[in-house]
Amino acid sequence: MVTIIPICQLSTGLGQIPFLMRTQLGRRRLIVDTCKSMWPMTRRLASWYRSTLARRVRLIAVVGSYGKTTTVRAISAGIGGRDHPQMGNSGAYIAHALLRIPLSSRFGVVEVGIDGKGQMALHSSMLRPDVVVVTSIGWEHHRTFGTLEGTRSEKATILKSLPASGTAVLNYDDLNVRWMMGQTKARTLTYGTTQESDVYASDIRLDWPLGTRFSLHFNGSAREILTQLVGRHHTYPLLAASTVALAEGLELNDVLQRLERLKPTPGRMQPVPLSCGAILLRDEYKSSLETIERALDVLEEIEARRKIVVMGEVSEPPGSQGPIYRRLGQRIAEVADRAIFLGGNYQRYAAGARRGGLGREAMIDGKRDLLKVVGTLRDEVEDGDVVLIKGRDTQRLDRIALALSGIRVTCGRTICSAVGRCDGCPELAQ
Repeated sequence: MVTIIPICQLSTGLGQIPFLMRTQLGRRRLIVDTCKSMWPMTRRLASWYRSTLARRVRLIAVVGSYGKTTTVRAISAGIGGRDHPQMGNSGAYIAHALLRIPLSSRFGVVEVGIDGKGQMALHSSMLRPDVVVVTSIGWEHHRTFGTLEGTRSEKATILKSLPASGTAVLNYDDLNVRWMMGQTKARTLTYGTTQESDVYASDIRLDWPLGTRFSLHFNGSAREILTQLVGRHHTYPLLAASTVALAEGLELNDVLQRLERLKPTPGRMQPVPLSCGAILLRDEYKSSLETIERALDVLEEIEARRKIVVMGEVSEPPGSQGPIYRRLGQRIAEVADRAIFLGGNYQRYAAGARRGGLGREAMIDGKRDLLKVVGTLRDEVEDGDVVLIKGRDTQRLDRIALALSGIRVTCGRTICSAVGRCDGCPELAQ
């Protein structure tokens, strides 16, 4: 029997290389860390590529706290590009994304993330974007930047790098993004859910499990949209993509037809039908406070025989953890019939859930035993149920969805920081 050691938690040093080389996951980690260590050289190469060979490509950079990946996919779909999400969105990953843009392409779309101060200036000088899309500002990096004002100031750096001939595409509904209208000399276009926006959505309603319906307004015209993306918040990526298309002079009707074919991003409000007739609502990629609240809002709208929430831990809770977990527990009680809590915060969640009216018999302490939770769900889930799976990315709750979908899963690791998702991991079933 192979003993699985948590390679994903090791720091790569010379002494660890022989150990890492023993397994496929270790070799993958070694390759990734080697690429990261080459970031200064890769950045210089990507900067050269952008300023010479790729200088005629219209580069669209997407920044923000949430919604970047789906927005990148929406923009790529709208312009007729490939659906090829980045493996990551900071440092070397951005450089690699830039180097992968074919010289024959009219457009390139790159997701830009940060996890430290001063990084956005480096990314901006390398990318030299023609269009910058800002999705949102939230608490995801509050440990690094301290305040929302600090986060927005760092992300606004890329807007300041835009030339006057460039375009800033901003989410008007987010006050911290709206503030950025005064941070650039470029042309500014906005999107949102009010008529003050250049492109806006109205009459938004969930059409479960097909997706979301809304009316999209632009240049005095309106178009009815049925997107396969689930939830009110997922109208924003389509609005952003439509605004970019208008800014670049594309035929919007063609763009909207492509956007209606866009499927949900894996692990981000992704409906997965089970053979028993139940539907999983996978949203396990992130679990910041804002994304949890949005997921629960969507669950409240869904009509189902029974609603079950599988809830992991909150990523970087902004403040005292006790009140945050108790408040979420109460909210879960308002929208769900049953709750399974994974991690070390059962007592906090349960206290809030009881306050919200959920009985003890309707709650399960999953502790950190993910495989036991899988067994419980297999025994309980029936036709007509909807199961929301939400948790921190390092908890890898996608294993629950994979197991319930019929894929063999034996990995019971409680925390994992390996690059890539579980469905491609060599240690998923050993």
